[in-house]
Amino acid sequence: MQNGSVTGREDPMARTKFPPPDFVVVANRLPVDLEKLPDGGRRWKRSPGGLVTALEPMLRAREGAWVGWPGVPDVEVEPLVEDGLQLHPVNLTAQEVEDYYEGFSNGTLWPLYHDVVAPPAFHRHWWQAYVTVNERFAEYTAKVAAKGATVWIQDYQLQLMPGMLRELRPDLKIGFFLHIPMPPVELFMQLPWRTRIVEGLLGADVIGFHTAGGVRNFRWLATRLAGAGTVRNKTNEVTVGRRTITLGAFPISIDSKHLDELSRTDAVQKRAAQIREDLGNPSKVILGVDRLDYTKGIDVRLRAFHELLEENRVQVEDTVMIQLATPSRERVEHYQKMRDEIELAVGRMNGEYANIGHPAVHYLHQSLPREELAAFFVAADVMLVTPLRDGMNLVAKEYVACRHDLGGVLVLSEFAGAAVELTSALLVNPHDTDGVKETLYQALTMEPQEGRKRMRTLRKQVMSHDVDRWARSFLSALGLDT
Repeated sequence: MQNGSVTGREDPMARTKFPPPDFVVVANRLPVDLEKLPDGGRRWKRSPGGLVTALEPMLRAREGAWVGWPGVPDVEVEPLVEDGLQLHPVNLTAQEVEDYYEGFSNGTLWPLYHDVVAPPAFHRHWWQAYVTVNERFAEYTAKVAAKGATVWIQDYQLQLMPGMLRELRPDLKIGFFLHIPMPPVELFMQLPWRTRIVEGLLGADVIGFHTAGGVRNFRWLATRLAGAGTVRNKTNEVTVGRRTITLGAFPISIDSKHLDELSRTDAVQKRAAQIREDLGNPSKVILGVDRLDYTKGIDVRLRAFHELLEENRVQVEDTVMIQLATPSRERVEHYQKMRDEIELAVGRMNGEYANIGHPAVHYLHQSLPREELAAFFVAADVMLVTPLRDGMNLVAKEYVACRHDLGGVLVLSEFAGAAVELTSALLVNPHDTDGVKETLYQALTMEPQEGRKRMRTLRKQVMSHDVDRWARSFLSALGLDT
């Protein structure tokens, strides 16, 4: 490799003893991150992501491989086996990370696909970097995969790759899953490279979305922009030439059994009790857990709680709010500005309403271990999940999985994909401050019997529709025996 790229003459398998895998997962990131140590050394750190949890057993059973970026730019990393998984790093330069990832993926596609909550930027040099990196992933994967292998490509950073890989390796069976919303047609049509994206996706045999709405949006775009044919009485299929592409709704989920078991442990139960004691044993604890992102509606819930305090309908002595905000994309100016605004709002509320030893809002801008997060879920009486737009939102499902006691009330945005499944939550329009405020008050004052009834229904859904079921349903549609 030179300059972090793969050329047509190079073969990643030539320098390894790995047999060509029959099953390949391709994602922007590997399931492990490469860390640079203070002494100049390097080590691999395992990612705790749900996608890894879902696909790891299938990768192991099939001696499959994972292709992705190792998380550090401008490094040369050989294929390796880490914790029994065959990993193939695709190297990126710092400039490519800036233009392809921070630029086109998260400055153009992310806001556009999330209902233009923030204005997307359409820069041609970002687009060219996106094309270049997608080509590199396609070329690398084409050389890794065995003849007739199944390749499952993940998410919005690699939407051109199915078509590119199809040209290089027509023998492969290719699946693609979009983990963020497929936007309404009117918004997607703003994208200058809209046809190229749709044509790229149509290189797959199966294209998956979280909801039926995403399927409908893409079907329209495929027929209007890429000339895909419709199949009579088959709303989930389109044709391109002699190929038939299946479109499907596959709502992603979590490892609900593991979280349920974790929440029952003595350590988590004791930590949850300690959290409530540290808060002064209030009557009610409100919790928000989000990646720090402008789509998550953190400001919406802060405003609603602020107004309840203003109206003297809740008091800080007996009702406390906790907002956990995981750091995200901190090099991007828009995210820096948003963090400042949220912290200003928290400071204003505490300045106006806190008493000594009783803040109105406890704000943590940090990542927490899984066990600690489970303890917060167990400790919280009300979970506020108020994104302006979200492909699914797994936090809502994680909260439900941790409530084996049937306690707690989930307040959930109508515009999260999870709202399609979690209909027993209290659903809100996050653009309606009065509506969010009144629903929050309803959650705080709900009779325990009604709360248990709602949570029982929510748990039935979450515990039976887990992440393993999601992965198996997609791969089954792709024709893979699961």
